[in-house]
Amino acid sequence: MIEAGTRRRNQPAPPHVVCEALLHPDRDPCRPWLDLLHDEVRPEVLHVVEPHLVLWSSLWVRRPDAQVRFDLPHDAGHAGTDLRWTLLVDGELPEPPLLGHLRKRLNQLVNANLRYTFGQ
Repeated sequence: MIEAGTRRRNQPAPPHVVCEALLHPDRDPCRPWLDLLHDEVRPEVLHVVEPHLVLWSSLWVRRPDAQVRFDLPHDAGHAGTDLRWTLLVDGELPEPPLLGHLRKRLNQLVNANLRYTFGQ
């Protein structure tokens, strides 16, 4: 697998809460965050090491080989979780327009939608 993109941003919730949200995106129907587009599918959890690692299958019909890795370290120096998502692809990198779209969508879903469910 090739790393096609990554981003780290602090989430206000502790790792076990963020991990639970990644494992069960529909856990709170009042605060949905995994709002999929027409060309996206709900990911499957491929691997988990609670509460520090979650690996999803692809979100995209056009790139079924992709995976999304979430690293959830806890830094005792500050609150929350320094969540890092990493987009992994098998084979060649997507063309720049598609790659940009995939990265932007992950950033929107994780660093905006999910973050907002925790009150920020």
